[in-house]
Amino acid sequence: MTTRRIAFAVMVPTLLLAASAAAEPAPDRSAPPPSGQPSVFRPPEIQKRTLTNGIQVFFVEIHKVPVVEVDLLVRSGGLSDPADRPGLANLAADMLDEGAGSRSALDIADEVEYLGASLSTEGGWESSSVELYVPVERLEPALDIMAEVALRPSFPQRELDRLRKERLTQLLQWRDEPRSLSAVAFRQGVFGASQRFGLPLLGTEEGLAAIGRADLERFHNTYFRPNNAALVVAGDVTPDKALPALERAFGNWSRGDIPAPAAPAARVSDGPSVTLVDRPGSAQTEIRIGALGPSRGTPEYFALTVLNTILGGSFSSRLQQNIREEHGYAYGASSRFEMYRSTGLFYAGAGVQTAVTDSALFQFMKELNAIRSPVSAEELSRAQNYVALSFPGDFETTGQLAGRVAEIYLFDLPEDYFARFIDSIRAATIDDLRRAAEKAIEPGRLEIVLVGDRSQIEANVSKLGLGPLRSLTVEDVLGKPPKV
Repeated sequence: MTTRRIAFAVMVPTLLLAASAAAEPAPDRSAPPPSGQPSVFRPPEIQKRTLTNGIQVFFVEIHKVPVVEVDLLVRSGGLSDPADRPGLANLAADMLDEGAGSRSALDIADEVEYLGASLSTEGGWESSSVELYVPVERLEPALDIMAEVALRPSFPQRELDRLRKERLTQLLQWRDEPRSLSAVAFRQGVFGASQRFGLPLLGTEEGLAAIGRADLERFHNTYFRPNNAALVVAGDVTPDKALPALERAFGNWSRGDIPAPAAPAARVSDGPSVTLVDRPGSAQTEIRIGALGPSRGTPEYFALTVLNTILGGSFSSRLQQNIREEHGYAYGASSRFEMYRSTGLFYAGAGVQTAVTDSALFQFMKELNAIRSPVSAEELSRAQNYVALSFPGDFETTGQLAGRVAEIYLFDLPEDYFARFIDSIRAATIDDLRRAAEKAIEPGRLEIVLVGDRSQIEANVSKLGLGPLRSLTVEDVLGKPPKV
C-alpha cells in the first residue's frame, strides 16, 4: 500500500495522501523560496470520456516516455466506516491486492513484476484507490490484473489476519511516538472520540478485532461501483487507443446505490483548551495547535494557500523564522490546512525542548494572532512567487499528473482549474488574506495539545492562561495497549 494522495494540505500546494492520523509529510525545506516571475506554464489538457457503464475517464497525454499511469479512484473511505468498525475502509483498500479472483497475493506480485509494472492500493478518509504504473506496450495485460484486484478481491483470511496484526503493532508503536499521540489527541479534541473523524484512520483495537471477511466484502460490494468511481489515465497513450482496453477491463462493472457518509461536525467548545498528554521523562514536547478548518471547496482556497505559505508552509515562514531561527526552540515549525470534501483541519506545530515548552507555546500564539493582521506587500509577493514557481513541479511525472487530475474528480473542481491556478494565486490580495485568516484562525477556539513530561511543563504552561488545562495519560488517548 502507498500513501500518495488522500489528504490534501495547503502548504506549497502539493497533493498529500495520509494513510493514518500520524502520516504527515513535512513542508519542503530543501531550498529558500524562489523569487522573480515564473515562465508561462500551460498545464496538460484534460480529455474526458465515459465507458458504457457510466464511469468517467480523465485522460492526460504526455508523450515523453513510453509509460502510463492508470488510477482508479473511489469516492468512499474511512468516513464510511460503520461506527463499530473504524478502520474498515483503510483495511479493505489494503487487502485488494492480497488476493483477487484466482490469483494469490504472490501471483499478483509476480505477474506485475514480470510486466515491469507497479500496482498499489490506498485507503484514505474520503476515497480509496488502485494505482497502476506500466510500460505502454504492456498496458492491456496489466489492466486485466488491475481490474481483478479492484473488482474481484478475495480477501483471504490469512492475509486479513496478517494485516490486522500489522495495524495493531502500529497502534502499539504510537505509544512511543509523540507526533502520533499529538495527532490522535488533536482529532479527539476537535471532533470527539465518538465521531469517526475523531479516531485514527487506521482504526482502533476494538474495531480491528471486529472486522471479518464478510465486512470487507460488504464494504467493497457497497462502495466500489462505477457510479462512485472514476479512472485517470496519464502518459504515452491516446483516448482512442486506451478506451477499448479500459472498456474490456471495467465496462461490465455494475452500478449500485451508494450510501452517503455522515457529515463530520466539530465538538462544541466554549473556548480554547489545553490538553497535556503525559510522557514522563520525555526530552521534548510535541506541540499541536489548531481547530476545525475549511473544506476543499472553500472559495478562499487560494488566499489560504498564500496565507499558509507566509505562516508556516515554507522555509522562510514566520513560524520557522521565529521558532527555529530566532529562538532555537526546535529544528522546524510548520502549519497546514488539511482539506477534505466535507470539512477540514488547521494546525500548527513543532517538537520543542522540554525546558522551553511554555516559551515556544507563547511564540506560537503570538504568530497565530499576528497572522490575522494585514501582511506586508513584500510578504504577499514573496509567498505568491513561491507558490506559483513551485506549481509546475507537480506535473513532471505521470504519477504527479494523475495525482493532480485526481483532484478534479475528488473535489468537483472545474476542468480549467489548473490553467487558472497561478493567476488565482497572484490575484489574492492583502485584504483577501486578512479576511481568510480571521475566519480560519480564531485564537478563541483553538485546541492546544502538548505531549511531554507533565511534571516539567504543566506549571509554566498554566501560567500562560491559554485556557482550562486537562491532563491525560497515553492510555486515555489510545486506550489499553492492544494485544498483538
